[in-house]
Amino acid sequence: MDNNSRKGEKYFADDTMWGFIHRSFTKSMGYTEDDIRKPIIGIANTFSELNKCHSHFNELVEYVKQGIWQAGGTPMEFPTISIGEPYVKPTTMLLRNLMAMDTEEMMKAHPIDGVVLLGGCDKTVPAQLMAAASVNIPAIVLTGGPMLNGRLNGESLGACTDCYRFTLEHSAGNIDDKQLSEAENAICRSDGHCMVMGTASTMASIAEALGMALPGGAAIPAVDSRRKHISQETGKQILHLIKNDLKPRDIMTEKAIENAITVTMASGGSTNSIIHLVAIAQRLGMRLPLEKFDEISKKIPFILNLRPSGEYQMEEYFEAGGVPALMKELEPLLNKGCITVTGKTVKENLTDAKVSNHDVIFPLNKPIEKDGGIVVLKGNLSPNGALIKKTAVSKKFLKHTGKAIVFESLQDMEDRINDPELDVDENSVLILKNVGPKGAPGMPEVGQIPIPRKLLKQGIRDMVRISDGRISGTSYGTLIVHVAPESTVGGALALVQNGDIIELDIESRYLNLKIDEKKMDLRKKMWQEPKPHYDRGYGALFEERVLQADLGCDFDFLLPKELQP
Repeated sequence: MDNNSRKGEKYFADDTMWGFIHRSFTKSMGYTEDDIRKPIIGIANTFSELNKCHSHFNELVEYVKQGIWQAGGTPMEFPTISIGEPYVKPTTMLLRNLMAMDTEEMMKAHPIDGVVLLGGCDKTVPAQLMAAASVNIPAIVLTGGPMLNGRLNGESLGACTDCYRFTLEHSAGNIDDKQLSEAENAICRSDGHCMVMGTASTMASIAEALGMALPGGAAIPAVDSRRKHISQETGKQILHLIKNDLKPRDIMTEKAIENAITVTMASGGSTNSIIHLVAIAQRLGMRLPLEKFDEISKKIPFILNLRPSGEYQMEEYFEAGGVPALMKELEPLLNKGCITVTGKTVKENLTDAKVSNHDVIFPLNKPIEKDGGIVVLKGNLSPNGALIKKTAVSKKFLKHTGKAIVFESLQDMEDRINDPELDVDENSVLILKNVGPKGAPGMPEVGQIPIPRKLLKQGIRDMVRISDGRISGTSYGTLIVHVAPESTVGGALALVQNGDIIELDIESRYLNLKIDEKKMDLRKKMWQEPKPHYDRGYGALFEERVLQADLGCDFDFLLPKELQP
C-alpha cells in the first residue's frame, strides 16, 4: 500500500496550519515525531463499569497496544458507548444502532489507518461489525472472552441459562431466598461474558467464522493468560491488514456470511444472531433473506454439545479446540477459499485444527441432530417469518395445536400471568403482543414468557410461547420469537384473540392461526395502531426509522442507498 494514501499520514504531513495543530496537539500527549509517521491504529475500547462483560478491557487494551508498537504502529485508544445486557432498559437492542453509528462516525472522523474493535457483550460485536462494513477501513475484532464456569455444590452453572432456572424454581417455591442468594454468588465468578452459547458467544464465534477475528479467540476464557496473548497478536495483525490493504468488505463476502451461518447452525447459536447477520449483510450491500438461514439450517448438522442446547459450556469448548476445531469438523461444508484477517484462507487457517473432545464437538457423521439449531417458521401468523431454536425445544412440542392465551403488552402479562383464575393449561399457547422493534420499544428479550405459577406448581416447565420480541441466547424452551411483521404495525399477531387455535409444526416450518379469512379481515378493520412511546430524541428516531426483524432492525437510512426502502 502506498504510504501517501494513509489517512494518518495525510493528517500529520499536512503543511497547512491544520497540520501544525495536528502535530502539536498530538505531541503534547507524549507521542514523538517518529510515532506520528507510523500507521495510526485506533482501538475502540468499550470498557464501562456499567458493562460487566467488559470490565477487564482496559487490561486487554494494554496488550493490544504492545502488539501494535511491536509491529511498527502507533496505537491511539478511543471510547464509544458500551451496551451491557444486565443493566440497560428497556433493551440493549434499542441502542445497538446508536453504538454502530457512534463507532462508524468515530472511525470516519479521526486520523486512523486501521482499527481494533474490542467487543463482547451481545450487541457490541454486531454494532462494531456493522460499522466496519460501512466504513471499510482495515479492521479486526477482539472479543473479551467468556466467564469461567459457575460452580455450586459440585455443579457447573451457566449465565444466564441457570439464571432462568433458579428464578423459576424460586417462583415455584422449590428453593428459598438463601439458596437463591447462594446461586447468585456462585454463577458469575470471573470477568467475561456469558459462558454458554448465548448471543455473546455466538457473535464471538461469528466474528471468527466471518474471518474478522483471529482463529481460536472466541472461546478463550476471559481470565486465561492466552486471552492476553491473542490480544497482543491482534494488535500486531492490524498492521499486516494495513500493509496489505485488506479491508472488511474483502473479508465479509457472501461466502463468508454463509460460513458464519453454518457455524451458527452447527453450534445451536442464538436466534439474535439472525437479526445481526441480516443487518451486517445489508451494510455490505447484500440482502440476506430468512430463507437463506433455513436453507443452510436444513443441511447443516447440529454438532456442538453446549448449553442451553447441550451439556457443556465455553470453558469445555475452548479445551475441545474452540471454533477452529468446530470448523475443521465442518470443513467439507464450508466455503474454504474465503480470505480472513490472518491474510490466509479458511482452509489454510484450519490446517492444524483438531477436535480434542468429541463429547463436546460431535463428529460430522454422528451429529447430535441431523440439521441446524434455528428454524424459520412461516404461515399466516408469521408471513415474513418467525424463529425458534429447535435444539432447545421440548420434544413433545415439535408438533402442537393449542388454544391461545393472549397478552396485549408486557404490563398485561405481568398483571395476569399468575392470576389463579387464568384459563390456562400446559397445552395452551401463550401469546405476547407489542414487544417488537417498534412495540416495546426496541424488541426486548421478553419472549421467554413465564410459565404461570399455578402450572409451575404442577411441575410444568415448558409451554409453547409466541411473541414478536426476542429471547436471550441463553434461553431454553419452546419459544417462537421475531414474528414479522410485528403486532404494533398491524401484523397478524395483532389479530390473535383468546381461544384462537394455533398450529405449530417445526419440521414443516409451519406456524398458523386457524381462522377463516372473513374473520381475519374483520379484525384487521377493527385494529387500531398503538400510540408511540416517544415524542422526542433518539427513541422517536428509533420508532420512526427502524426496520422489522426480518430486515435486521437497522435504521432504513443507514443501509446503502440501493437497499434503502
